[in-house]
Amino acid sequence: MMIVAGFFLTSFFLVSVVIAETIKIPVASPFTGPLASFGEGVKNGALLKAEEINAGGGINGKQIEIVLGDELCDPKEAAAVATRFASDPKVAIVVGHLCSSATLAALPIYKEAGLPAITPASTNPEIGKSSPYYFRNVYKDDFQGDFLARYAKKVRNFKKIAIFYEVNDYAMGLKDAFVSQAKKVGLRIIGAESYMSETIDFNAQLTKFKMMRPDAIFIPGYAPQATLLISQARSLGMKCAFFGADGLDDAIMLKNPDADGLFVTTPFLVDRGGAMVKEFVGRYQRKFSIEPNWFAANTYDAVGLAVAAITAAGLDREKVRAYLAGISSEEKAFQGITGATYFDENGDCLKAAFVKVVKDGKWVSAEEQLQ
Repeated sequence: MMIVAGFFLTSFFLVSVVIAETIKIPVASPFTGPLASFGEGVKNGALLKAEEINAGGGINGKQIEIVLGDELCDPKEAAAVATRFASDPKVAIVVGHLCSSATLAALPIYKEAGLPAITPASTNPEIGKSSPYYFRNVYKDDFQGDFLARYAKKVRNFKKIAIFYEVNDYAMGLKDAFVSQAKKVGLRIIGAESYMSETIDFNAQLTKFKMMRPDAIFIPGYAPQATLLISQARSLGMKCAFFGADGLDDAIMLKNPDADGLFVTTPFLVDRGGAMVKEFVGRYQRKFSIEPNWFAANTYDAVGLAVAAITAAGLDREKVRAYLAGISSEEKAFQGITGATYFDENGDCLKAAFVKVVKDGKWVSAEEQLQ
């Protein structure tokens, strides 16, 4: 009995040592629900980066533990996940959230706790301005909306655009930025309709748009509803083009033959990167048997930024925040697979946008990119 008891005590001690020696990096995203495919890329990117860091000795000899928080891209769930992370004294930084509505719900909780966070995907312009503890390594919607309006006019030569936007912080911010720039470049907005995330029937609004004969329909929103919208428009005989932003960048579009020709903005294109990107793609494909999407790439770099901050500043939240805020110029930039990341006074970064197109069931780079 003494030997058995000793064995269990020793095992318990060893487990306790392992737990004590890990450094938690929480990652918040939708891992189940309608947008789980977005979260899959986030999870994969985080796990791959952590695996590589751990293989190289971890952070000052301690292994990284990725802690997943499933917030469904829902503000209520995001607040609950954020509260759990913020109340853990061993957490010095959070990677997340994904959807802007979720990030805006989590933001005041992290701010109150003095907990830094870096989002790899939330693009609503208000995020950075609302808290000194929030950073992002993705462009903002005012930039993305501006870019899309200029691309639609100058590259695609569209003249009349209808807008079908989802009611959420991400989509409405994107829509407003697009409309503002459209006026400046002479792009005519002939109509705008909204829909909720649970909407499945778009025929009434599409019938109205059909009579207006738009050159294209802009869809600020997420892929699950957008793919339904596109198919219903094609069923009504609409021949116009469709385009959107990074919220439509999902494999679900590749399964829909009606989506052929859809183009979207994206912060990451494999063929726009050099040797570092090609090596990352190879490692990712060997591990997960799929090509990384931009959520995976941005999260991979966001975890890299978190590791750099903890390595330099330890687990002191204020020092981690100060370290990130100090990455404030191109000379000090974090060099990742998505390019150089550095932050302005609001924790926002300047990143390029690219355009890709659905062609024969695959995402391909658009032949013409906006210079």
